Amino acid sequence: MNLAEKILAAHTGKSRVSSGEFLNVPVDVILANDITAPIAIKEFGRIGLARVKDPAKIVLVPDHFVPNKDIASAEQVKMVREFAREQGILFFEVGEMGIEHVLLPEKGLVLPGDVVIGADSHTCTYGAVGAFATGMGSTDIASAMASGEIWMKVPPTIKFVYHGHLRKWAGGKDLILYTIGDIGVDGALYAAMEFTGEAISELGMDGRFTMANMAIEAGGKAGIFGVDAKTLAYVRPRAHRQYTVYQADPDAEYARVIEYDASRLEPQVALPHSPANVKPVSKLGQIKIDQSVIGSCTNGRIDDLRVAAKILGGHKVSAGVRCIIIPGTPAVYLEAMSEGLIESFIRAGAAVSTPTCGPCLGGHMGILASGEKAISTTNRNFVGRMGSPESSVYLAGPAVAAASAIAGYICGPEADL
Repeated sequence: MNLAEKILAAHTGKSRVSSGEFLNVPVDVILANDITAPIAIKEFGRIGLARVKDPAKIVLVPDHFVPNKDIASAEQVKMVREFAREQGILFFEVGEMGIEHVLLPEKGLVLPGDVVIGADSHTCTYGAVGAFATGMGSTDIASAMASGEIWMKVPPTIKFVYHGHLRKWAGGKDLILYTIGDIGVDGALYAAMEFTGEAISELGMDGRFTMANMAIEAGGKAGIFGVDAKTLAYVRPRAHRQYTVYQADPDAEYARVIEYDASRLEPQVALPHSPANVKPVSKLGQIKIDQSVIGSCTNGRIDDLRVAAKILGGHKVSAGVRCIIIPGTPAVYLEAMSEGLIESFIRAGAAVSTPTCGPCLGGHMGILASGEKAISTTNRNFVGRMGSPESSVYLAGPAVAAASAIAGYICGPEADL
């Protein structure tokens, strides 16, 4: 069996499962946020149960509109907060709250071998630690809160093999953007994307989180990595419960095997209005920008901020460009402070935000006006994603976003800044 099948078989007590099989799967972690949890809470109320099945397996993280941007968002979070208190569910308040998909791995709440579901499409992020993690609708989350399990079809798995060594400034974001550009936004529809190869072995955990995070942008059910020494070095100091490491069998079956030469890859940019509309940064020409955003559940981790600081340090953000930097969690923020990164950003003329999803979904902290263009380390660039439907979002890694903020137009870090 491949990695996804191994995890699902273990959770259902079967010696073997295969693609297309329908299962009732017990889950280890159930996640919802300030947008999706209120819907799940209302649906749970309609089920008629007084208590959730297992409050220890549920995590509620308000991160999209926090700190609350208006009365409506305050009411949303109030509902979630009160439900969490009533049910004894883990709830992250402002000040300890971070962007959910950065926060949960950091806190050791998702571990190798887990089955994780979340009422957020980027729940697939947790595949970086060797978990089977997938996003679901709020009604599915309500059902799981009541029953402790989900009903699902075993997905086919596509194996992606990345050969060679990554070039300077290329990272996980460039690998996944290139992949989505190659196979399209439906190229892995309802499939588990299993990432492997020499370039993956060299990639740090933060880069792996980035790749798993954007599996959904290729239509994937999950994005998943095998557990290696880097994974264990990340997980062991954080884990507060037992976990099981699974590995794909050498003779595992895959729907497809797709191979790339990572050594040829330069930083990539996804042009409006699709994550699959990808070109190498050197092929873009000079596209003027109004805003650069560095952060989100895709690229708001410490390695991302380190890359941005290497480029922004000693430079100034271009006149007329707003550069917004959002650490993913308080711990990331503190680490960036201790390393002098925050001071570097502010001296460069960037604004540094408390952790929030904020501008990624057009929520707050960086909304675009009509006609404006942004380079962003976020994961989606659909029409109106970051504000006005007449605005444009270009997706890239932190190196390109930082270099572009200095230049005033989209460029790679090798540009003469």
